Amino acid sequence: MKISYDWLRTLIPTDKPAAEIGALLTGSGLEVEGIEEQESVPGGLRGLVLGTVLTREKHPDADKLSLTTVDVGDATPRQIVCGAPNVAAGQRVVVALEGAMLYPSGGEPFKIKKSKIRGAASEGMICAEDEIGLGQSHDGIMVLDTDLPNGTPAADYFGLGSDSVFEIGLTPNRADAASHYGVARELRALLRQPCHLPDISGFHAPATAERNIKVTLEYPNAAPRYAGLLLENVKVGPSPEWLQRRLRSIGLSPINNVVDVTNFVLHELGQPLHAFDADQIAGDHIRVMWGEVWDKLVTLDGVERELAYGDLVIADGNGEPIALAGVFGGAKSGVVDATTHVFLESAYFDPATVRTTSQYHKLKTDASFRFERGTDPNMVLLALKRAALLLQEVAGATVAAPVVDEYPEPIGSTLVRLRLPRVEKLVGQFIAPARIRQILTDLDILITEELTDEAGHEEWILSVPPHKVDVTREADVIEEILRIYGYNHVALRPHNSASFLARFPNPDPEIIRQNVARLLSGQGFSEIITNSITNSRYFETEAAPDAGLVHLLNFNSAELNVMRPSLLPSGLEVVRHNVNRRQRDLKLYEFGKTYRQLPGGGHEEQNQLVIYLTGNTAAETWQQKSAKSSFHQLAGAVQQVLAALGFAEPASRPVEHPYLAGGLTLLAQNQSVAQLGAVSAAVLKRLDVSQPVWFAELDWDGLMRKHKSRLVAQELPKFPEVRRDLSLVVDRTVSFDQLRQIARRAEKKLLRHVNVFDVYEGDNLGAGKKSYSVSFLLQDATQTLTDQAIDQVMNRLIQQFEQQAGAVIRR
Repeated sequence: MKISYDWLRTLIPTDKPAAEIGALLTGSGLEVEGIEEQESVPGGLRGLVLGTVLTREKHPDADKLSLTTVDVGDATPRQIVCGAPNVAAGQRVVVALEGAMLYPSGGEPFKIKKSKIRGAASEGMICAEDEIGLGQSHDGIMVLDTDLPNGTPAADYFGLGSDSVFEIGLTPNRADAASHYGVARELRALLRQPCHLPDISGFHAPATAERNIKVTLEYPNAAPRYAGLLLENVKVGPSPEWLQRRLRSIGLSPINNVVDVTNFVLHELGQPLHAFDADQIAGDHIRVMWGEVWDKLVTLDGVERELAYGDLVIADGNGEPIALAGVFGGAKSGVVDATTHVFLESAYFDPATVRTTSQYHKLKTDASFRFERGTDPNMVLLALKRAALLLQEVAGATVAAPVVDEYPEPIGSTLVRLRLPRVEKLVGQFIAPARIRQILTDLDILITEELTDEAGHEEWILSVPPHKVDVTREADVIEEILRIYGYNHVALRPHNSASFLARFPNPDPEIIRQNVARLLSGQGFSEIITNSITNSRYFETEAAPDAGLVHLLNFNSAELNVMRPSLLPSGLEVVRHNVNRRQRDLKLYEFGKTYRQLPGGGHEEQNQLVIYLTGNTAAETWQQKSAKSSFHQLAGAVQQVLAALGFAEPASRPVEHPYLAGGLTLLAQNQSVAQLGAVSAAVLKRLDVSQPVWFAELDWDGLMRKHKSRLVAQELPKFPEVRRDLSLVVDRTVSFDQLRQIARRAEKKLLRHVNVFDVYEGDNLGAGKKSYSVSFLLQDATQTLTDQAIDQVMNRLIQQFEQQAGAVIRR
């Protein structure tokens, strides 16, 4: 938001430098992101002064040049060679002194230097208006009518002082400061000096009129207040220079005097206005109503827009929409050059309603910016009268009818209880009640009642005005007091302390997450963070909607309209983005939340860790060829994560996941904690990903519930381990995990590790059979294993494999 310092000083006179004002505003929460110096004309007429031509003689060596002496306020007059035909003794003129930089209207800037022209010395330049950027005329030098002394800066004569423009990063909660008056009101409290509203005492409206515009509020909840004024004899044309200069200072382009006045009042007082061509309002009747979904409206930008459910519109007497309430006007009723009757609108619209319309139609205007944050309902009439007076001045308008003001249920102030001891407790420092009273008064917060509680502590009942939309609680009031009192005035204590020590969870999920992140990053994975809001078309079609999706009511765009039920699509968007830019070899992981709507009502959030693997495992080098990423590499990464969390050898079963085409589900304590496999071709096609992707989804919440941070230290075994191998022929449906579980149950004391090192399928095994070559590591921590003990363990394993898996031992 741009605020002109020159404009601001018309509302709160101050001689403090712009930089000091910027620092004060930043300290109070209105962050000034930058201060831009602006000049009315390039160069600001620096180095140009008023002078008087004392003498004028013909140049001895040039017919069209004159030798003049000019008094510019110095002790000695200056000799200046002048080529203007109208120069004469006794004239008051503008003189550019040596060193001045001139910015002509139609040329490149140049610097005035002491020089000789046809042999005669010239100590400056007598200027024409185009030579200093004040106009286009070059008929001769400017001749002034003034009594100002010689040497007076030309900028003072022309009233072309420079301006400073503040760029304020306005936060959504500070709607009260979205105008020059709003900022002036803030400075009133910071500088402790009065500010004032524009004078509207000259406004007069007739008591009756033959013609007026009737207003009907069909839905007062969406439009609590709507005021209007009919003007006649309006002459649409260019705005005067002062008005154009005000608008340009804050980055607005002048359009015509009527529109410029509405923009001026909006940025001055924070109240949006709209000007209708009154002759285009059918039936002289304004209806504020919900639009029908089949209606269409051509807005001022020439775009035909289909109305949606929830669009509040301004309609004429026939019910035809002529504007989107609080957002944008319609082309049909807009002010044009031929307009002579204008109906000015000044209203207060429900913020949520305006935001819904603005978001749906993707229209961000100065009006919607303010309405959707909350405007001041008490500013409606003042802004309307201010605009009417300005239009009388710049467009010759006359007020044709009484003011229309529909306000069925006035919006009152908010009552808040303030306990003075609570101020000291939250601020951390005592502030005198008199100072608190002064701050509240400067912020327009009234003390309506002063009480004392049972302990003798003072309490105040406060009336907070409607323009303070973010002040609704005691803590909000204390924040307002602290903003104005100054954060820098609160001294730090020698020993900071808290009255409450939070309970730290054990184990700390954040520390565990960081450890796992470091583990994956150490393996070459890169962490990504994606948006929790995604596109519903990834999960549903018109024929098969997903009832579990959490839809957003006020979404920014149709592409971001639901909370994600899975992290996979947003991760595949990252994969697609990189692959399309020839970054094909990717190892990614993300911690994030998913969201589902429960069948019985309510919502469920779940934390997950997901891992993506695609492309080659490593770049091709002279030492090795590149190889495609595989399921086993993904499984290895998942196994390391689970092992780091204390789940070293989880059980597994075939995956059942809507987005995976084969893979495994890993179990910890008989519950699913991870699902991994290849992303199905249909999902890749839907996301427009052109290469295979391996994907793992870990239930982070489930892992945290099962995780126990117990670290057990053991002495390294002193006795050797023994390896034995078996070749098992089993049905093709038997998995290695089943064999491993059988082995674990059969031998719990000596069996340390089970591993498969070869799998074979062939005709010589028989139909539907396959062979696993499995190694077993045996170890006793207390003694060296004997052959007898080893044989007993292996015989027991063979027996269980034969009984439980129908295995045939190949010998």
